[in-house]
Amino acid sequence: MSENNPTTLHWFLPTYGDSRGITAGGHGFGFHSGSRTADLDYLSQIALAAERNGFESVLTPTGLWCEDAWITTAALLSRTSKLKFLVAIRPGQVSPTIIAQQGAAFQKFSNNRLLINVVVGGEDHEQRAFADYSSKEERYHKADETLEIIDHLWNSAEPLNFQGEFLSVENAVLKEQPEVSPPIYFGGSSQLGIEIAAQHSDVYLTWGEPAEKVEEKLARVRAEADKRNRELDYGIRLHVIARPTEDEAWSVAQNLLDQLDQEEVARIQEGLARSQSEGQRRMTELHGQGAAFTAGADARSLEIAPNLWAGVGLVRGGAGTALVGSYEQVAQAILRYRDIGLSHFIFSGYPHLEETYHVGEGVVPELLKLGVPVNNHEEQRNDVVATPFISR
Repeated sequence: MSENNPTTLHWFLPTYGDSRGITAGGHGFGFHSGSRTADLDYLSQIALAAERNGFESVLTPTGLWCEDAWITTAALLSRTSKLKFLVAIRPGQVSPTIIAQQGAAFQKFSNNRLLINVVVGGEDHEQRAFADYSSKEERYHKADETLEIIDHLWNSAEPLNFQGEFLSVENAVLKEQPEVSPPIYFGGSSQLGIEIAAQHSDVYLTWGEPAEKVEEKLARVRAEADKRNRELDYGIRLHVIARPTEDEAWSVAQNLLDQLDQEEVARIQEGLARSQSEGQRRMTELHGQGAAFTAGADARSLEIAPNLWAGVGLVRGGAGTALVGSYEQVAQAILRYRDIGLSHFIFSGYPHLEETYHVGEGVVPELLKLGVPVNNHEEQRNDVVATPFISR
């Protein structure tokens, strides 16, 4: 990654609800829920806060516990003006021609504000709820074929005849190609997942592990990308708890931990232990499948690397780590990840509305002071304030 390549910040859209506590469940093992209903007005507030604070996009998830990502983001288009939407799709569940049509229409009506997050689906039992009885390996191969078809339809006016192992199309064509093909964001920790991501992604995504583990994984992805003569960007998915001081940030983390019930942690970890996802396995290893948690535990006992906290993953499937610290410390942690080649950071926090301002008004100025170029914030570089005011 070029030293001058900007850091791009993204946010998360909790279409299952929001809360001042960690929303539990997900990844096919229980439903996420929150005390704040994910209605259009509240999601609009989060989207507008993300836009105001200079985030490039909001990741909009897919799953049994979520609102439909396409419908939700389409509803938010007219309420925003610049914000992009990183829409999660599950290839293999929907015709690739329909996905291509949806993407082309979204680009046309949004002025090219679509990004695509490919979710293969880590759990067979959740996939079956969507009438998909394929194995995980088969889903990766379906994703490979789906993305090959979509790429052709978005970039060529020639009708496509394609015969794959799982998918076939005859004379597939779009009415018109999108002006800008939506970039593909794709994660996968298994060898097959890495190979498919190396073939099709524009941005390879990983969950928030310690920097040395991430660096090892990125080396594997780069090797596969090199075999295919492709050069990728790299991104990481993390939660964040950033406050003016270190003590304030850890106090917030402690409050989140104190809200957790030991029986609920054990129940969720029992489910996650059965996960077929290599990425999920790596997440649960960070806190010993909940063994590092007891009632009344010190939040810092789950600090697995400097300013990297595994407490979120005790009850939340998927992304389970958070950067915790002062604005300056979080900025330095981002810089450490940037130094190993990451340029996209997809953040979230509890609650998602308020935390956008802690990142946008607190962390971003510290990044700029460190000389880190931040996409959508270049105009601030010569006018960085030392300590932003954030109402508490």
